[in-house]
Amino acid sequence: MKNRYIFDNIAHDLKEKMVFIAGPRQVGKTTLAKYIGQNVFFSFSYLNWDYQPDMKKIIRFQLPTETKLLIFDELHKYKKWRNYIKGVFDKHKNDFSILLTGSARLDIYRKSSDSLSGRYHQYILHPFSLAELLGIKTKNRSFDKLNFSKNDKSQDILQKLIKYGPFPEPFLKQDETHWRRWQMERNDRLVKEEIRNLTVIEDLSAIQILTELLPDRVGSLLSINNLREDMGVAHKTLVNYLKILELFYFHFQIYPYARKTTRSLKKMSKLYLWDWSVIEKEGVRFENLIASHLLKYAHFLRDSLGYKTKLYYLRDKEGREVDFLFTVDDLPWFTVEVKLEEEKSYLGYYQKKLKIPFVFQVVKKTGIDYLKEDIRIISADKFLTAFV
Repeated sequence: MKNRYIFDNIAHDLKEKMVFIAGPRQVGKTTLAKYIGQNVFFSFSYLNWDYQPDMKKIIRFQLPTETKLLIFDELHKYKKWRNYIKGVFDKHKNDFSILLTGSARLDIYRKSSDSLSGRYHQYILHPFSLAELLGIKTKNRSFDKLNFSKNDKSQDILQKLIKYGPFPEPFLKQDETHWRRWQMERNDRLVKEEIRNLTVIEDLSAIQILTELLPDRVGSLLSINNLREDMGVAHKTLVNYLKILELFYFHFQIYPYARKTTRSLKKMSKLYLWDWSVIEKEGVRFENLIASHLLKYAHFLRDSLGYKTKLYYLRDKEGREVDFLFTVDDLPWFTVEVKLEEEKSYLGYYQKKLKIPFVFQVVKKTGIDYLKEDIRIISADKFLTAFV
């Protein structure tokens, strides 16, 4: 499990530039970084900003001399980290490679005018997915037909992902008591440690309440006004809270695909969680799982291959809606409707309207794969093998 899906890409990029690995807490960033150090460079040094002795070494520029890879963990918590790491890289780029990890997005506090442009590649590390757990390496090319695999373990792994979520610790443990305690501790540390240390939010209890309310909003159009009334806060305040939680990888939002031909709604987003296991409704949890897999694939194609990928939903003023549209360079590649079992949908309507090459209705039941009016009805345990 230590050899994660972006291992080869990061190892390759470190030969030329710095690499930044961002992602949610407890997703495995530090484990991956050290694994790269052990198995690619065979010699590495690790400095953690949260560890006082390491912090002093960083500030005093007391960097190890005998190392091939230098790993900085949580360096973005240092106010001057961008200028700092730029100086280290410019002076030592021929001496050792540099890898940064952080549980908040490494570019959210750009307070320096000194740009790091051209000096690094950035990856977002996602938690486990079906294809990664099966060890499948995707070979898809943009706008080509997706390649699916058949694996006897797919359905069993998918059921465990649905139940325990995608994060390594609860998934590997597969114990309900451990899962409950992990969830409680994760949210508590996210708010009281991460968000408190990197923001100026005074009312942390409001953020905590918001983390409890958001699972019930997953998959539907997000009404800021309704949520604001439930929270008892101002519109601007709520928008700021949502932005902060998104920056710390608690949730993500997707927006309607806006084209004149679709008469699409504007602005209203749909919200999904990085950890779908806290969602009670079966259908919504299943939809969130599919959304997370598609986002992971979009980020992988963007971070490793440079494609301009985006995940949208489709909905027009007449209420015709499809769950997901996957685009490259803002052009439709494939669209996905998620259902527990086969149902009528607007997939055919949008396929003709937007000339979408590939159209899927993904269902939870295993053993399903057939065409119906140019729509491929396919089981999730097979569909998700096409990604990373």
